Formats: sequence, structure tokens, C-alpha cells
Amino acid sequence: MKIEWTPGASHDLESIQAFISKHSDFYATRFVARLTRAADQLEKLPRLGRRVPEFRREDVREIIFQNYRIIYSLDEKVIKILAVLHGARQLD
Repeated sequence: MKIEWTPGASHDLESIQAFISKHSDFYATRFVARLTRAADQLEKLPRLGRRVPEFRREDVREIIFQNYRIIYSLDEKVIKILAVLHGARQLD
């Protein structure tokens, strides 16, 4: 399966990196790379994540990386990363 990052999810990554880089560019880059690698494992294991409780849909799932929720949708050919949110944030 192929992974696609939506513009919203890409913006989330940029925001996370900008926030962490206020303290350390090195750790910001490293954290985002590790988070991206966590999402990359979905190519081989697309159903690795649990269903997102707020949606109660089988095709909207999430994996947890440290304190972040990587939310994605799943169809037959593509995994779309929809959002990357801190666990303390509400999902709208």
C-alpha cells in the first residue's frame, strides 16, 4: 500500500517541528523523522492502528507515537495520513 500525507497532516508535522525547534533544531528534526518512520510501518501493516473512537468507523484509524496520534484513513490502495495531533488536543 502507498502512504499519502494530506496537506493538513503535513502542516501538523511542520508545526510540531517548529515548536520543538524553539528548544533544539537537532531534536526537532530527529523527532519528526522518527514520527514519520512510525507512520511508514503502515505500508506493511495498514490495520496496525486502532479505530479512532471519536469516529467509530473502520476505515479511520490511528497509531500512537509518544504523545501524538497519527490519524489515517484506509482504503484498498492508499493510506492517507489525515492529521498528527498531540494526545491532549481535542479531535474536531
